[in-house]
Amino acid sequence: MLTLVVPVFRNEQSIPDLVQAVKGLSEQVGVDFEAVFVDDGSPDKSRAILEQMLPAAGFRSRLVLLSRNFGSFAAVRAGLAAGSGDYFAIMAADLQEPPELILEFHKVLAEGAYDVVVGSRDGRADPLGSRLASALFWRTYRFIVQREVPAGGVDVFACTRRFRDEIMRLSERNSTLVGLIFWLGFRRSEVHYARRARRYGASAWSFRRKFRYLLDSTFAFSDLPIRLLSLAGIIGMSAAVVLGLMVLVAKLYGDIPVPGYAATVLVVMFFGGLNSFGIGVLGEYLWRTFENTKDRPSYIAMNTLDFGGPK
Repeated sequence: MLTLVVPVFRNEQSIPDLVQAVKGLSEQVGVDFEAVFVDDGSPDKSRAILEQMLPAAGFRSRLVLLSRNFGSFAAVRAGLAAGSGDYFAIMAADLQEPPELILEFHKVLAEGAYDVVVGSRDGRADPLGSRLASALFWRTYRFIVQREVPAGGVDVFACTRRFRDEIMRLSERNSTLVGLIFWLGFRRSEVHYARRARRYGASAWSFRRKFRYLLDSTFAFSDLPIRLLSLAGIIGMSAAVVLGLMVLVAKLYGDIPVPGYAATVLVVMFFGGLNSFGIGVLGEYLWRTFENTKDRPSYIAMNTLDFGGPK
């Protein structure tokens, strides 16, 4: 069986086309099929539309209702936990990723040579500003976090039940799904595609969410900030030693009749700022460690609705 997981947030306009696309996949995939829609506390009419359409959609489906907006990673986890398939695939509700990707994913996994397959974007039918921002984001992500991530980024993937089980075992908070996929390893493949233009609504992937995602990825999978702080400390200490020797020699030769006020202020401000930055970086790591010790669930499902397959 193939379980399709679809997180939903502010997608009321695209849901009619989404349900039709999922129905088409259920008819083409060639194996038992179920779709798990996860309403991630969406403030629009997404839930009501799904409750209205799914009973007559013609495929087996389940609607998981989260108690509030927990984020896309938590919604995907909720969908993976609610599914019962031998294979699992993630599909974006905005339909910018071609639905046919799911068929390609299943074909690759069914051959048995791979445990996980990710969608690798070769192009984007988005405005220029959006393309530039995305390119900068993923270039930074690959440099700081994981170089194995495709240059165009990853939004959708599919995996075996074994891989799903390993993801569900990782209960750490303030982490990212893409980071965990590549951290887990296993036998991985890629399917290349071009992203479609958005037909409905606006993306909820704001600059603030992207920045938070990058921070979570960095502090969850990289020690680069700590190493950069160590390097800055070494450089600062070396510069201080050299400057101290220069001042001492100049003082012995009588070349410094009056202490330099400007130089003193600049040095104090520089190292004061460096210390504040360092404390902030360490605080980010400590806060995430503290969050994980609370052992709170990454999401809360307040209800689950099941809808049968074809009559």
